[in-house]
Amino acid sequence: MSPLKKLVAAFIFCMLCSAVGFAQSLKGTVTDSLGKAISFASVNLKGSGNFIIAYTSSDEKGNYTLQIPADAAKSGLVLEVSCVGFTRQAKPVTAATAYNFKLAHSVSQLQAVTVKDNHPRLRVHGDTTDYKVSDFSSPQDRVIGDVIKKLPGIDVAKDGKISYNGKAISNLYIGGDNLLDDKYNIATNTIPNGVVDKVQVMENHQPIKMLKDKVVSEDVALNLTMKKDAKMQLVGQETIGAGLPDKYYADLNAMMFKDKYKAINYLKANNTGNDVAYDLVSHNMASYLSRLDNDKPSTVLSLGTAGDPDLPRNRYLFNQAGILNLNNLVNLKNDVQLKANISYLRDNQKQNYTKFSEYYLPDDTIRYAEVQNNRRRPDILHTQLSVNVNRDKYYLTNNFIADYSRNTGYSALTTNGTPVNQVFKDNLMDLSNEFNLMKTSKSNKIFEFYSYLNRSTEPENRVIAPGLNPDIFNNGVAYKQLTQTVDIPTWFTNNYIGYKVPGNFITQSYKAGFSLQSQNLQSDLNITQSNNSVNLVSDSAVNNLNWQRRKVYAEAGYDIPGDKLKIAISLPLNLQQISYRDNYYKLDKDLTRLYFNPRVSVKYQTAVENFISLGYNFRNDIGNIQDVYNGYILKNYRSLYTNNADLTERKTQNASLGFNYRKAITLFFFSVNASYTHVNANNIASSIVTDNIQQRIVLPYNNNVDSWMGSGSISKYAFGLRTTFSAGVAVQTTKLNQIQNNIILPYNTISTLFNIGADTKVSDKVNFSYKANYDQTTSRSSAVAGSSKFQRLMQQGSVNYNPLNNLFFSVAADHYYTHQQQANDLKYIFADASMKYKFNKLKLDLELSAQNLFNTKTYSALYLSANTFTNSSYTIPGRFMLAKVMFNL
Repeated sequence: MSPLKKLVAAFIFCMLCSAVGFAQSLKGTVTDSLGKAISFASVNLKGSGNFIIAYTSSDEKGNYTLQIPADAAKSGLVLEVSCVGFTRQAKPVTAATAYNFKLAHSVSQLQAVTVKDNHPRLRVHGDTTDYKVSDFSSPQDRVIGDVIKKLPGIDVAKDGKISYNGKAISNLYIGGDNLLDDKYNIATNTIPNGVVDKVQVMENHQPIKMLKDKVVSEDVALNLTMKKDAKMQLVGQETIGAGLPDKYYADLNAMMFKDKYKAINYLKANNTGNDVAYDLVSHNMASYLSRLDNDKPSTVLSLGTAGDPDLPRNRYLFNQAGILNLNNLVNLKNDVQLKANISYLRDNQKQNYTKFSEYYLPDDTIRYAEVQNNRRRPDILHTQLSVNVNRDKYYLTNNFIADYSRNTGYSALTTNGTPVNQVFKDNLMDLSNEFNLMKTSKSNKIFEFYSYLNRSTEPENRVIAPGLNPDIFNNGVAYKQLTQTVDIPTWFTNNYIGYKVPGNFITQSYKAGFSLQSQNLQSDLNITQSNNSVNLVSDSAVNNLNWQRRKVYAEAGYDIPGDKLKIAISLPLNLQQISYRDNYYKLDKDLTRLYFNPRVSVKYQTAVENFISLGYNFRNDIGNIQDVYNGYILKNYRSLYTNNADLTERKTQNASLGFNYRKAITLFFFSVNASYTHVNANNIASSIVTDNIQQRIVLPYNNNVDSWMGSGSISKYAFGLRTTFSAGVAVQTTKLNQIQNNIILPYNTISTLFNIGADTKVSDKVNFSYKANYDQTTSRSSAVAGSSKFQRLMQQGSVNYNPLNNLFFSVAADHYYTHQQQANDLKYIFADASMKYKFNKLKLDLELSAQNLFNTKTYSALYLSANTFTNSSYTIPGRFMLAKVMFNL
């Protein structure tokens, strides 16, 4: 055989051997370390480059068979087996046909996957909406109130009152507990932003557990949920500051937010215009007194000052204020809660202003020019002790409240060129106790007992010297001083028993009770002659009026607390008997009236997040002791009041319609509301206005007041712009009649208000806010030629910038523009700036701020009401600098 043939034969032999050496299929078993079959294990045949060229899986008995592709390279093959929960195993493929695998158990941890989304989100569960505080807060936000102002759908008024989608909240809870009642400015101005996890909005909020889903509630409340670490330790933000000229500032607080114990205790003092009295504002006091049916007498006398300008209070207030505020709540076993709220405020306020007033009459215009330098020194002590038990079948609460205030005011006055001085002392003592008990019987009926008792007295004394208007008060003879005193000591009690029958569809409520009010109005207007003798200004300058109001009432209520339709109907019937006597004027009258005051409210859920609300109520009101005194009272230095009519009786009808829309996933809120009110009274006030004094007397003539109001608000968070946009509009028209100088003046007043706002995070380092309010008031009368028109625009803006993690800059500005037909346009710009540096190691902040950078020292304000126009010019604090040191406990 030739060498070539031998070479070809050898090549063919090798190829045949290779084909025989590799089987065309592979098979085997897959078991665990104990020999148990592993089913559905992945069996992969890998070639060069670790590529899978064939695969299969084991059957229920752990067996597998894998075909080798005919075109696959026969060298470098690897057989690999894997299964979840077992260690991966591989073997090289040789000439063998069977490959058995025994896999060891293993624990595999899945790799963490983080999904980042910086967009704010709202969580809605039932009637509760959660705002995550960190989604809306900025590094410059120091207290939770700074964040609440930015939340879509929520609006905060100048006095701190919070509204959600156009409706004022009833309360603010902390960790589910009612520490502050409705004095929630304490919380929003004190609790650090960093300790709050979520702000929860609770709609249809029913605070009494045993009435939940039984009695319809239209209340909206907020709840602050605390971070876990804030519940474990004492929390406090301490601030001490000083500045020029002669400024000081201190805010020292200690807070605790445990489940069993909650407290907000602090001491504040400053002379920088920060009004600490705002912390004591009770935002729902009017509705609270209405529920109690307690018509407390109001303060009668005043210094006749111009009031406050329409600026933020820190812009105009001269003060030396201090407050100690202690709020502590303890949760005991069995849902028993004890609470104490004690505060003491002392201040010394100053106000200087000039005021020009005009009263437009058909044939005359009356003018007043006044200059006043005023000083006010209030001392206010408030104590409230409460016990509360709130269970599913048992409810008990008792609130004891004691208020004492001593208010002294001084005024150096020049009126129409005549200088006089005034000293006004007003001391109030008010004690009350409210008790309420509800219990569920074995048959699921609810029994209720309620009792309220109140005692108040407020002696007032005002001295005017030297002799003012001797031709009016002393037959033209010069005299030394005028002294007006008034006091209306009052006893009041309201008591009832109630019975509720909860049902699957409707809850029936019935109650019956009585109330009693006893008062004595004592007043006299004395004149001190030049020889220091004292006598009454006239025989009709004294009052000693005794008053009794007795009421017996019964009420039926029906609540349908459905998921879509909620209806509340109240049908109260009351019998009132009123008697008042003043022997000096031979006044002895009795009045008996039976009144029916129905109320109905309807709420229909048009969608999961949208609803329509309707309401109607008819109410009969009867006047109070201040409507029927016959002797003259000099309420301020130029206003002399008396009455010559029967007791005021008013019939009020109110109808309202509203629509609320919310889409939480897109952070969009919208509401529109409309209402109409008609008031019919059996008397009307008549005023005689002269260049020196105003005299008012109540006359027995029929009087009507009609008022229409429409409003709308919208709020939307724009995700792409990281901005909360808001806007609102309100229009109100009121028709009423006045009698001045024996002429009937019908007036129609129309007021329109527009507002827009934006609060944005440009980046993590820059954010700004902008708000604008425009209001227009027009007043016209068919008896007076022409009309009066008042227009005002207010703009506020701020920019915050933190170039470093521990360095912060802030600039803010306000712009005010006023246009009125009777005066020149008014324009004002205020600006503030601050810089803060954080010392992270020391846990200390240093802040330097400047207020009123343009050093504006006077501010003028225009007011228009019916036929009265006033132009007031105030002295306000100029520019000042303040350095603060801030640290946390």
